Amino acid sequence: MTKYIFRRLAQMPILFLLIHAAPGDPLTALLGETSPPAEYVAELRQRLALDRSLPEQLGAYVLQIARGDLGYSFYYDQPVAHLILDRAGATFLLMFSALTLATILGVVVGVFAAAHHGDWLDELANLVALIGYSIPSFWLGQLALLAFALTLPLFPVGGMRSVRVTYEGFAGILDLLQHLVLPAFVLGMYYFAVCLRVTRASVMETLTQAYMTTASAKGLTGRAALFGHGLPNALLPVITMTGLSAGFAVSGAAVIEVVFSWPGLGRLMLDATEHRDYPVLMGIFIAVSISVILFSFLTDIVYAKVDPRIRLR
Repeated sequence: MTKYIFRRLAQMPILFLLIHAAPGDPLTALLGETSPPAEYVAELRQRLALDRSLPEQLGAYVLQIARGDLGYSFYYDQPVAHLILDRAGATFLLMFSALTLATILGVVVGVFAAAHHGDWLDELANLVALIGYSIPSFWLGQLALLAFALTLPLFPVGGMRSVRVTYEGFAGILDLLQHLVLPAFVLGMYYFAVCLRVTRASVMETLTQAYMTTASAKGLTGRAALFGHGLPNALLPVITMTGLSAGFAVSGAAVIEVVFSWPGLGRLMLDATEHRDYPVLMGIFIAVSISVILFSFLTDIVYAKVDPRIRLR
């Protein structure tokens, strides 16, 4: 974890310079087609600290981050921290729903496939995992929109809530869930495939262990031995995979949010890129890095809770 933190901190200056080296000017995005006086443009450039050299801007930004200040958005004219907090809830809702569904289904199907190793059901599970692992999420999202939002109008085309009608209470929750189904399914498909393969491989390896043979020799049925002795040990790699996926799914949700117009951090990052909003882009990078660190830390805690051997080291 310490190496990861220092590696991320070392990447910040590189990312800062790459963002500023990208074509385009924030003032051009802000002013649009207007032609303001040169004095106003110079004053605005000075107020946004864009008149300084890149090393000066980098040094000022590092000191600003050290004070816990993520800066001020050029385009939205709001503190970056407020923008990220306003959008983080939508992203974490999408990420949590997708990972929860993917993990539960991945474990169930993975155990089922391992128990029927070599059968046609096992081959079918492997085929589904291969498809889910291989299909790009943005393409799968477009297929889902065409199939279940346009051809069969079962779900909304995009957004997080209905625009024309305002629902409250239980109806509002149902409206939110209806908008959540397609993006959560598309985002979770990849993680479902990975979880299925990891669970299947881990359970198959567990079934060959000596304690499983001992459990069978004591008279336990195959199902009782699997779920009572094998599955708890087989789930350890799944816990590690899920914890790491949770951290990186925050950034991986960006493409899904754009496809489904989900108002989260991914959509905010796209808008910030279009408007050359440097502080927002850097703030999202820092927020994603912190989320990866936190989820990795929580994974270590859960891992130690499930496996007491970790606490003895």
